[in-house]
Amino acid sequence: MTGRKQPPISQDHPALRGFDAFDLRLGDVMRGERATIGKSLIDVQRELKIKATYIAAIENADPSAFDTPGFIAGYVRSYARYLELDPEWAWQSFCREAGFEQPHGLSASASAPKPQRSKGLDSLGDPNAAFVPRTESFLEQIELRALGSLSVLLLLVGAVGYGAWAVLQEVQRVDLAPVDQTPGVVAELSELSQAPDQIRPGMAFESAGVTSPSVDALDRLYRPRALDVPVLEPRDGPISAVEPGSVGALAESAVDRPVMRAAPEPVSAPEPVVPQVLADAAPQLNILAVRPAWVRISSADGTVLHEKILEPGERWVVPATEQPPVLRAGNSGAIYFEINGQTYGPAAPGSQVVRDVALSSQALTESYALADIEADQALADIYVAEASQ
Repeated sequence: MTGRKQPPISQDHPALRGFDAFDLRLGDVMRGERATIGKSLIDVQRELKIKATYIAAIENADPSAFDTPGFIAGYVRSYARYLELDPEWAWQSFCREAGFEQPHGLSASASAPKPQRSKGLDSLGDPNAAFVPRTESFLEQIELRALGSLSVLLLLVGAVGYGAWAVLQEVQRVDLAPVDQTPGVVAELSELSQAPDQIRPGMAFESAGVTSPSVDALDRLYRPRALDVPVLEPRDGPISAVEPGSVGALAESAVDRPVMRAAPEPVSAPEPVVPQVLADAAPQLNILAVRPAWVRISSADGTVLHEKILEPGERWVVPATEQPPVLRAGNSGAIYFEINGQTYGPAAPGSQVVRDVALSSQALTESYALADIEADQALADIYVAEASQ
């Protein structure tokens, strides 16, 4: 249309190639997958517990960055699983691109010292690398709003402290105001300011219009009063040792009284009074276990008196209380009750749990029948062993 001639298209021009026509390297695929999930090398290191240097070496197909060649396969497969790639394909691609061959456990290369790194990975050890997060300085971490809040807080604390100090000083201050009138007490004692030779006794009373007391009046004032009650002097010894003929109105004259005194009889200590029990003693009650059984004995107010696992042949004597205690036991088929030499029970058949069993002789004899010793071989063995001792 413009009049210009376009060159003819050569038939030998190569066809345009698409995306699939290019061979993608392993590192390009892994970097693309890592960028898709939005992870950096430090994030992968934190989640996989693999150094960021090793991750970069896997993406660059550089086996010289690893300390031990025997661990390279595990690192490559773990990183491939993390990116949701085929682990075997990733490992074969790494070996093909790096020209690496997995050494077996007995080879010298498996325990060989670390090879020299390539210069392309020297930047991974640099703390200023692009993928390494930079640490903020102290000044960058300080916010201006925080400084403003801190300054306001300091001013407020200082104002409150100064106000408290001022109030304390005001409270403790004492002001003395001069007055023109002399206090009354000082006016009355003004005569004391005279010379000592001019002061005489009774001068203060004369100035006040009061007559000074006489010596007799002061003597009566400080004289001790007569006692309202007689003073009793205690005598040493019991009252039974006092002879009525020697003291008081019945005292005899010294001529008529014979000189004869009887020695006081020794006072013996009274014999202890033994209480006499008229009521019959309560029957003795024992809890017998023929097999291991857990028991808990509680008083009427809920206090636990005894709690343990009774072994075979072990007995526990139930104390005599005003209100009978209660029993709770497991494996109740092994629990029997001995009342004055007679055995009752068991507490319940089998291994079930019994609760709130009143431990009184009357209640147990009414609730349980005499035990059949032949029916329980364990009970019979216990009595036979006790009889043979």
